[in-house]
Amino acid sequence: MAMSQRPMNILMATLIISFVLLIGITSAQLSANFYASSCPNALSIIRTAVNSAVSSEARMGASLVRLHFHDCFVNGCDASVLLDDTANFTGEKTAGPNVNSLRGFEVIDNIKTQLERSCPGVVSCADILTVAARDSVVALRGPSWDVALGRRDATTTSLNSVSGNIPGPALNLNQLISSFSNKGFTGNEMVALSGAHTIGQAKCSSFRNRLYNEANLNSTLATSLRPRCPRTGGDNNLSPLDSTTPATFDNAYFTNLLSQNGLLHSDQQLFNGGSTDALVRTYSSNSNAFFTDFANAMVKMSNLSPLTGTNGQIRTNCRRRN
Repeated sequence: MAMSQRPMNILMATLIISFVLLIGITSAQLSANFYASSCPNALSIIRTAVNSAVSSEARMGASLVRLHFHDCFVNGCDASVLLDDTANFTGEKTAGPNVNSLRGFEVIDNIKTQLERSCPGVVSCADILTVAARDSVVALRGPSWDVALGRRDATTTSLNSVSGNIPGPALNLNQLISSFSNKGFTGNEMVALSGAHTIGQAKCSSFRNRLYNEANLNSTLATSLRPRCPRTGGDNNLSPLDSTTPATFDNAYFTNLLSQNGLLHSDQQLFNGGSTDALVRTYSSNSNAFFTDFANAMVKMSNLSPLTGTNGQIRTNCRRRN
């Protein structure tokens, strides 16, 4: 009897161990050292490429941060925003908040090409987006933060998944708070993340209504904007979100709000007699407080519903599934 049970016991033990390992893989957690052995040069490859891109065009730093944001706010940080349309699905790139607006895809492609050459099939596009956003902020003299790694990439997405997930430039304060709350962020974290508008530019079409119809816009700024953003035409003409130091990641965005120099309606809503006024004042006078809160909020954003373990895949080309 004992002899017949022994093989059965060994089999059961093997199955239990396999099940435990499978559960461990499926529920894998992100780790700061995820690529330490499998691709030790991953972070330096990403950093070098980002520094080169930002050095060539400072605006690219803001574009890479925005690309990461638009990815994470739609189905989590899974690089779905990078997928080109296929015969089976229409992706996120042509959605209203993204079409003719998101930039930096070529930079991500370049990084992926280098990583595939160094360690094929190892580093996910989702992790590239996350690290590139951090490195972009650092390249523009902003704060750094630790990035946990191990995300995997989505294999599909849809145009409709974008709807209602990306906060637009016309939202009021309550709508902004609600939009970020839906993703698990507090009102204070929303304000901190909005500080990313200390870099980058916006199209005339996104602030024209504010320029010609809102009273809480500094008259000097309004006068300077109108030649670039007439009442009709010039929709794609660009103006800096931070008119003071547009190529430096600092707290000038918040200082500008105190003088009604917010470019977008949604920007000035943060300082317009509402619940976030006090925090804007704090950030405008204390850049360290802003940097700390921004870094913490970016860590939280990068952890929105990542695919890990056996979920998703490591795409060899960020624009299409394997």
